Amino acid sequence: MHIRTFLTEYLPIFVKGLLMGMCDIIPGVSGGTVAFITGIYGRLIAAVAHISPVIIRDLIRWDLASFRARFEEMDVVFLIVLAAGIGSAFLLISRVMLWLLHEYPVQTNGFFFGLILASSVLLFVPLPGRYPGSFIFLILGVILGLGIVMLNPAALGHSYPILFFTGFIALCAMILPGISGAYITLLMNQYEYMLHAVKTLALPDIGAYLAGGIIGILTFTRLLKYLLKYYHDLIIAILTGLMLGSSKLLFDRACESTPPGLDLIVSIIVGILVVALFQYVQTAMKKKSLKN
Repeated sequence: MHIRTFLTEYLPIFVKGLLMGMCDIIPGVSGGTVAFITGIYGRLIAAVAHISPVIIRDLIRWDLASFRARFEEMDVVFLIVLAAGIGSAFLLISRVMLWLLHEYPVQTNGFFFGLILASSVLLFVPLPGRYPGSFIFLILGVILGLGIVMLNPAALGHSYPILFFTGFIALCAMILPGISGAYITLLMNQYEYMLHAVKTLALPDIGAYLAGGIIGILTFTRLLKYLLKYYHDLIIAILTGLMLGSSKLLFDRACESTPPGLDLIVSIIVGILVVALFQYVQTAMKKKSLKN
């Protein structure tokens, strides 16, 4: 492949990876939404769906024809370039997020709270018309979310098994519509720790987190896809409730140092408006694709 051809085809993918990474690091914003808006969501899902350890068996057997076919199906170069963009964004933005959380905890946590609140509403609004039991499972999800907050996730610590488990759940969340992997990481009390790990390039911590995520994607996503196929509205109702209930953690953090004030209200509103903007762009893109 010529360098000019490579740059023409893959430089835009790297830039889209940067945008995805910038959003993936913010709790409440889904990088999958950015992938959809930038037109690579279908290609990303198809590439991930074709990832299989069978390719290693083909290589061991030196079945080059099968290996090459599976390699192309996995769209490996696309995934590597996209991951490079996402990783670069993590390195660039982690310092900014740590600074914001340290210097402006009220506004930052309030902004996150607004993101989660608006995302939850958008997820749930279409459900009651399709699934009569959605409110019941929403309430169950809220109770579960409040229960997680009351269990005090800070007590989990930051051991490698905990980081592995957090990565397992957080990266699996990427295939769920509207669910933010960064928010799962925050809920498990690993968010700031992992931001610092990325900032300082603490490779063992990053490796434990990514190992959990990779294994989760390779093993658990099939179950999630099955559940979403046959129990979509039930699963989304529970997840929406979980997000709403656990968002108390963000509100409590925003009110730790000072009582609720105008700055908190404004930051929550800004978070809601950001989600509304994403939804507007996504809806416009859907309409455009239908016309074409």
